[in-house]
Amino acid sequence: MVTIDIFARTSPEHKLRLLTALQARGLTVAMTGEGVNDAPAMKRADAGIAMGKKGSEAAKEAAELVLAEDNFASIAAAVREERTVYDNIKKVISWTLPTNAGETMTIVVALFAGLALPITAVQILWVNLITAVTLGIALAFEPSERGTMQRPPRARDEPLLAGTLIWHIVLASGLFLAAVFGVYTYVIDRGYPVALAQTMAMNTLVVLEIFHLFFIRNIYNTSLTWAAAKGTRIVWICIAVVTAAQFAVTYVAPLQGVLGTLSVPLWGGVLIVAIGILFFVLIESEKQVRLALSRQRRVSDIH
Repeated sequence: MVTIDIFARTSPEHKLRLLTALQARGLTVAMTGEGVNDAPAMKRADAGIAMGKKGSEAAKEAAELVLAEDNFASIAAAVREERTVYDNIKKVISWTLPTNAGETMTIVVALFAGLALPITAVQILWVNLITAVTLGIALAFEPSERGTMQRPPRARDEPLLAGTLIWHIVLASGLFLAAVFGVYTYVIDRGYPVALAQTMAMNTLVVLEIFHLFFIRNIYNTSLTWAAAKGTRIVWICIAVVTAAQFAVTYVAPLQGVLGTLSVPLWGGVLIVAIGILFFVLIESEKQVRLALSRQRRVSDIH
């Protein structure tokens, strides 16, 4: 089979044929140009890009984008930025849906099983309020992941909620449910007050969301690196705010009365953090296996 990478002295008709052939294979095609002959193909392309300085008026009118400085590096920078924005949207969804699903499943399971709620309605509202406006927003400011420009383009019809994301939602929400119910049951079985069990369950939920944040920050690479653990300034500011708020509602008497919480003893705090670490290990191990299998498939496709 003959493969051709470069075409020279092509006519406007040839450019249209080449562009249409690429689109027929499901590819998203960008067309750059500056002359009148480039205008038809730029109009047909998914993204027409005209030169701002040397480009003709016809080319500029046919294009969706105009490069003010005629620098092709700007195109690569725009692609990187688009991928980063898309990834961050995906990360926010990947973080929000499992946490919300875990909270919902906790309430639903308790109601259907006829059990006392592991977390009260007021505490659920508090967790959503304090984490959604901090941890969720922090993901919107994430920088590009390593290897962003080395990834192949996503398919034109690829949904945001793909199979991998759906599987992660099921896995993470199941672990959220098990952890919250496990802590609640453990504390109750040891004869401690229901209010303490609910307080520890609420704090377990928040700690899991923090560890989940560090996992979601790197959905295409391992989270077990210094750069991944170091995070960004906005991430640590948000975590500090959440931690301070949780300490306040757990140990400050007026807030205890509002949320129905009790002071968590030292052993309880150690248990909660240990569960968070175990949760992170489990979901990160699953990701490592998934990434390894994905690399193997790419190697097999090449050969």
